[in-house]
Amino acid sequence: MMIKNIESKIRLATFVSLGSLLSSVVITIVVSFFAYRQVNSARKSIYILDNHVPMLAKQTDVQLNRPAEYRADVDLFHSLFFSLTPDDRFIEYQMKKAMYLVDESGARQYNDLKEKGYFSSVLSSSSVLTLQTDSIFLDVPKRYFRFFGKQRIDRRSATVVRSLITEGTLRDMPRSENNPHGVLITQWKILENKDLENVQKNSL
Repeated sequence: MMIKNIESKIRLATFVSLGSLLSSVVITIVVSFFAYRQVNSARKSIYILDNHVPMLAKQTDVQLNRPAEYRADVDLFHSLFFSLTPDDRFIEYQMKKAMYLVDESGARQYNDLKEKGYFSSVLSSSSVLTLQTDSIFLDVPKRYFRFFGKQRIDRRSATVVRSLITEGTLRDMPRSENNPHGVLITQWKILENKDLENVQKNSL
Protein backbone atom coordinates (compact mmCIF):
# COMPACT_ATOMS: atom_id res chain seq x y z
CA MET A 1 0.00 0.00 0.00
CA MET A 2 2.83 2.29 0.91
CA ILE A 3 4.65 1.47 -2.32
CA LYS A 4 1.55 2.32 -4.34
CA ASN A 5 1.28 5.68 -2.59
CA ILE A 6 4.91 6.42 -3.38
CA GLU A 7 4.39 5.45 -7.05
CA SER A 8 1.30 7.66 -7.25
CA LYS A 9 3.21 10.60 -5.76
CA ILE A 10 6.07 10.01 -8.19
CA ARG A 11 3.65 9.93 -11.14
CA LEU A 12 1.91 13.08 -9.85
CA ALA A 13 5.25 14.83 -9.40
CA THR A 14 6.27 13.76 -12.94
CA PHE A 15 3.01 15.06 -14.47
CA VAL A 16 3.33 18.32 -12.53
CA SER A 17 6.94 18.73 -13.69
CA LEU A 18 6.08 17.96 -17.32
CA GLY A 19 3.08 20.28 -17.15
CA SER A 20 5.22 23.06 -15.71
CA LEU A 21 7.85 22.50 -18.39
CA LEU A 22 5.32 22.58 -21.24
CA SER A 23 3.63 25.66 -19.76
CA SER A 24 7.01 27.40 -19.52
CA VAL A 25 7.81 26.56 -23.15
CA VAL A 26 4.40 27.82 -24.35
CA ILE A 27 4.69 31.02 -22.31
CA THR A 28 8.24 31.60 -23.60
CA ILE A 29 7.12 31.16 -27.23
CA VAL A 30 4.12 33.48 -26.78
CA VAL A 31 6.19 36.15 -25.00
CA SER A 32 8.95 35.91 -27.64
CA PHE A 33 6.40 36.31 -30.43
CA PHE A 34 4.82 39.42 -28.91
CA ALA A 35 8.26 40.84 -28.04
CA TYR A 36 9.35 40.38 -31.67
CA ARG A 37 6.22 42.14 -32.91
CA GLN A 38 6.78 44.97 -30.45
CA VAL A 39 10.41 45.44 -31.51
CA ASN A 40 9.41 45.31 -35.18
CA SER A 41 6.75 47.94 -34.58
CA ALA A 42 9.20 50.10 -32.61
CA ARG A 43 11.65 50.05 -35.51
CA LYS A 44 9.03 51.73 -37.68
CA SER A 45 8.78 54.60 -35.23
CA ILE A 46 11.41 57.30 -35.07
CA TYR A 47 11.54 60.45 -33.03
CA ILE A 48 12.45 63.90 -34.32
CA LEU A 49 13.61 66.63 -31.99
CA ASP A 50 11.75 69.91 -32.44
CA ASN A 51 13.27 72.52 -30.11
CA HIS A 52 14.45 69.66 -27.86
CA VAL A 53 10.91 68.21 -27.78
CA PRO A 54 10.74 64.62 -29.12
CA MET A 55 8.00 64.14 -31.73
CA LEU A 56 6.95 60.73 -33.03
CA ALA A 57 7.35 60.17 -36.77
CA LYS A 58 6.18 56.95 -38.43
CA GLN A 59 8.38 55.13 -40.91
CA THR A 60 6.37 53.99 -43.94
CA ASP A 61 6.88 50.79 -45.87
CA VAL A 62 9.25 51.43 -48.80
CA GLN A 63 7.03 49.51 -51.22
CA LEU A 64 4.04 51.74 -50.45
CA ASN A 65 5.95 54.75 -51.82
CA ARG A 66 7.68 52.94 -54.70
CA PRO A 67 5.22 53.92 -57.49
CA ALA A 68 5.71 57.61 -56.60
CA GLU A 69 9.48 57.11 -56.73
CA TYR A 70 9.22 55.36 -60.10
CA ARG A 71 7.29 58.32 -61.53
CA ALA A 72 9.70 60.83 -60.00
CA ASP A 73 12.65 58.98 -61.50
CA VAL A 74 11.08 58.83 -64.98
CA ASP A 75 10.18 62.52 -64.77
CA LEU A 76 13.70 63.48 -63.65
CA PHE A 77 15.38 61.50 -66.42
CA HIS A 78 13.25 63.04 -69.16
CA SER A 79 13.73 66.53 -67.74
CA LEU A 80 17.51 66.07 -67.79
CA PHE A 81 17.54 64.57 -71.28
CA PHE A 82 15.17 66.98 -73.02
CA SER A 83 15.59 70.32 -71.18
CA LEU A 84 18.61 71.98 -72.75
CA THR A 85 20.18 75.38 -73.33
CA PRO A 86 22.67 76.47 -76.02
CA ASP A 87 25.68 75.71 -73.86
CA ASP A 88 27.83 72.70 -74.70
CA ARG A 89 29.04 72.32 -71.11
CA PHE A 90 25.49 72.43 -69.78
CA ILE A 91 24.36 69.83 -72.35
CA GLU A 92 27.27 67.59 -71.39
CA TYR A 93 26.41 68.02 -67.69
CA GLN A 94 22.72 67.18 -68.28
CA MET A 95 23.54 64.10 -70.35
CA LYS A 96 26.05 62.86 -67.77
CA LYS A 97 23.46 63.10 -64.99
CA ALA A 98 20.79 61.48 -67.18
CA MET A 99 23.04 58.52 -68.01
CA TYR A 100 23.18 57.54 -64.32
CA LEU A 101 19.41 56.87 -64.51
CA VAL A 102 19.29 54.75 -67.67
CA ASP A 103 21.01 51.68 -69.11
CA GLU A 104 22.77 51.40 -72.48
CA SER A 105 19.48 52.03 -74.31
CA GLY A 106 19.74 55.69 -73.20
CA ALA A 107 23.33 55.91 -74.40
CA ARG A 108 22.23 54.57 -77.80
CA GLN A 109 19.50 57.24 -78.10
CA TYR A 110 22.01 59.92 -77.08
CA ASN A 111 24.56 58.77 -79.66
CA ASP A 112 21.88 58.58 -82.40
CA LEU A 113 20.75 62.15 -81.68
CA LYS A 114 24.37 63.32 -81.58
CA GLU A 115 25.13 61.72 -84.96
CA LYS A 116 22.05 63.38 -86.47
CA GLY A 117 23.31 66.78 -85.31
CA TYR A 118 20.54 67.32 -82.76
CA PHE A 119 22.77 68.86 -80.10
CA SER A 120 24.78 70.86 -82.65
CA SER A 121 21.55 72.41 -83.91
CA VAL A 122 20.63 73.45 -80.36
CA LEU A 123 23.94 75.32 -80.13
CA SER A 124 23.89 76.83 -83.62
CA SER A 125 20.29 78.06 -83.39
CA SER A 126 20.63 79.28 -79.77
CA SER A 127 17.61 77.18 -78.87
CA VAL A 128 16.24 76.81 -75.36
CA LEU A 129 14.45 73.51 -74.81
CA THR A 130 12.03 72.91 -71.95
CA LEU A 131 9.94 69.86 -71.19
CA GLN A 132 6.44 69.69 -69.75
CA THR A 133 5.30 66.33 -68.39
CA ASP A 134 1.67 65.58 -69.25
CA SER A 135 1.35 62.14 -67.67
CA ILE A 136 3.25 58.98 -66.85
CA PHE A 137 1.48 55.65 -67.25
CA LEU A 138 2.90 53.07 -64.87
CA ASP A 139 2.31 49.31 -64.73
CA VAL A 140 3.98 48.44 -61.42
CA PRO A 141 3.77 44.60 -61.63
CA LYS A 142 5.42 44.65 -65.08
CA ARG A 143 7.71 47.57 -64.15
CA TYR A 144 6.65 49.23 -67.40
CA PHE A 145 6.13 52.95 -68.04
CA ARG A 146 5.02 55.20 -70.85
CA PHE A 147 5.87 58.90 -70.71
CA PHE A 148 3.71 61.61 -72.34
CA GLY A 149 4.96 65.16 -72.55
CA LYS A 150 5.47 68.27 -74.66
CA GLN A 151 8.81 69.77 -75.56
CA ARG A 152 8.97 73.51 -76.22
CA ILE A 153 11.82 74.72 -78.44
CA ASP A 154 12.41 78.47 -78.41
CA ARG A 155 14.55 79.52 -81.36
CA ARG A 156 15.42 83.01 -82.57
CA SER A 157 13.09 82.59 -85.53
CA ALA A 158 10.27 80.45 -84.14
CA THR A 159 8.76 78.61 -81.21
CA VAL A 160 8.11 74.93 -81.80
CA VAL A 161 6.03 72.64 -79.59
CA ARG A 162 6.61 68.92 -80.06
CA SER A 163 4.83 65.90 -78.63
CA LEU A 164 7.04 63.42 -76.84
CA ILE A 165 6.11 59.82 -76.08
CA THR A 166 8.62 57.30 -74.76
CA GLU A 167 8.48 53.93 -73.07
CA GLY A 168 10.70 51.65 -71.06
CA THR A 169 10.97 49.34 -68.10
CA LEU A 170 12.27 49.91 -64.56
CA ARG A 171 14.73 47.99 -62.46
CA ASP A 172 15.42 48.43 -58.75
CA MET A 173 19.01 49.05 -57.77
CA PRO A 174 20.91 50.36 -54.71
CA ARG A 175 20.40 54.06 -54.04
CA SER A 176 23.32 56.39 -54.58
CA GLU A 177 24.09 60.10 -54.78
CA ASN A 178 23.71 59.98 -58.56
CA ASN A 179 20.61 57.77 -58.43
CA PRO A 180 18.71 58.80 -55.28
CA HIS A 181 15.54 56.81 -56.12
CA GLY A 182 17.43 53.57 -56.70
CA VAL A 183 15.72 53.01 -60.08
CA LEU A 184 17.33 52.23 -63.43
CA ILE A 185 15.40 52.85 -66.66
CA THR A 186 15.92 50.01 -69.12
CA GLN A 187 14.87 49.27 -72.73
CA TRP A 188 14.11 52.97 -73.20
CA LYS A 189 13.02 54.21 -76.59
CA ILE A 190 11.35 57.25 -78.13
CA LEU A 191 8.03 56.34 -79.72
CA GLU A 192 7.02 59.80 -80.94
CA ASN A 193 8.62 63.24 -81.17
CA LYS A 194 6.74 65.28 -83.76
CA ASP A 195 5.80 68.93 -84.23
CA LEU A 196 2.44 70.08 -82.90
CA GLU A 197 2.93 73.83 -83.32
CA ASN A 198 5.39 76.00 -85.20
CA VAL A 199 4.89 79.70 -84.53
CA GLN A 200 7.14 82.07 -86.44
CA LYS A 201 8.48 85.11 -84.59
CA ASN A 202 8.35 88.61 -85.99
CA SER A 203 11.78 89.57 -87.31
CA LEU A 204 12.85 93.19 -86.92
